[in-house]
Amino acid sequence: MSIGAISILGAGAWGTALAWLWAKDERQIRVWAHDAVRAARMQETRENAEYLGGITLPESVLVTSSLRDCAEADLIVFVTPSVALRDIAVRLRRVIHHPRAVLLSCTKGIEHVTGMRMSQVLHEILPDHKIAVLSGPNLAAEIVQSLPSATVIACDDFNCAATLQRALGSPRFRIYTSQEVASIELGGALKNVFALAAGISDGLCLGDNSKAALVTRSLAELVRLGVAMGGNATAFYGLSGAGDLIVTCYSDHSRNHTVGKRLGRGEQLTQIKASMKTVAEGIPTTRSAWECGRRLDIDTPIIHAVYAVLYENREPTVALEELLRRDQKPESL
Repeated sequence: MSIGAISILGAGAWGTALAWLWAKDERQIRVWAHDAVRAARMQETRENAEYLGGITLPESVLVTSSLRDCAEADLIVFVTPSVALRDIAVRLRRVIHHPRAVLLSCTKGIEHVTGMRMSQVLHEILPDHKIAVLSGPNLAAEIVQSLPSATVIACDDFNCAATLQRALGSPRFRIYTSQEVASIELGGALKNVFALAAGISDGLCLGDNSKAALVTRSLAELVRLGVAMGGNATAFYGLSGAGDLIVTCYSDHSRNHTVGKRLGRGEQLTQIKASMKTVAEGIPTTRSAWECGRRLDIDTPIIHAVYAVLYENREPTVALEELLRRDQKPESL
């Protein structure tokens, strides 16, 4: 198994950052954007001004709006919004002809209603392909500054994960491998819900003590629900669980933290979403996580509070009071 040409489906900040990162050695990269006008502009200007301005894409990167242009790659990387992944995978199935192409999901989300992880969606639609996932504390804005970062690639096939590690890793983008696919995906998806909660806390100016307690209890809740959904408890304390949770709860580069902060300051969700070009994955994932918690009968008070703010029009201060009024109990992880 070897990795030559790479196609990246999704031309947001993260997809652009990965294209820049992996094309630095003149590897041929094709980036698919659903908007033909934006794809043509990126191809001409060599920049993604809307999502990740300030960096120049290497000449080995081709930006296209045709999925057919991306169908022959050895590695096809999904960096689409979670709500669009199923549709794009179905469209790719019609044109893909590379029987050994590896599919790598970098999308962090849980499908609404089905509760399926992104790799499960891909396996349902493209069952004959090896599927891996990538997740970790990886902010696109820092990746393109060549600041040191680490991530995890997980695959049921260890040799596949190791091949991707060698092909995609670098001293400034350190890749670890794992076979805990469910844990790596769920850690990357669920942390976005808690980043919204942390942002709300900051928007309400609740202070550092409160936020530290919130993030700690968020990790406990993430592990509790993640294990019930098929994950391994130990794996959630790694880069894609605790690591990703920390960065998204504290960084100003985190879209979900920013949305939460604006909610805490009194802005309405409709107003916030209308002002954003990018997708805050925590918004749809909150609904999916809430549904999974109810279906599995898992206690998820923080997820429930965020759900109430997003989908039941609960004022953040009211949701906070409901959290604080819960019965006191022994600490447990």
